[in-house]
Amino acid sequence: MSGKNTGHPMAAVGEYETVLPFQAVGVRPFIIKDNTPSAVEETLLGLAREKYAVVFVQESCYVASSQFIADLNSDYETSFIPIPGLRGSQGIGLESIRSSVERAVGMDIFAVK
Repeated sequence: MSGKNTGHPMAAVGEYETVLPFQAVGVRPFIIKDNTPSAVEETLLGLAREKYAVVFVQESCYVASSQFIADLNSDYETSFIPIPGLRGSQGIGLESIRSSVERAVGMDIFAVK
């Protein structure tokens, strides 16, 4: 097995305590100190332009910049994945998956009857 990395990099964006553990598995952490939509959006745009394949985004940042992320998803090949912060999940990740699957198959296969 070659040690050469031929793929595109991955990143994690959010608060220090949330994104730093990702570094242990080769994901580059981007710590947002000023948790404002403009700071988050500037970071996300830079990562998309640098052709990051996957960007994990802390849910609080994802919610604050959801429309911007939707625009990036249509303009770039980068996948933005919401992850829970230290305060726990807000359900954003599951809702994102549910929405994507519903668009793909035409119905909500996760619905509980």
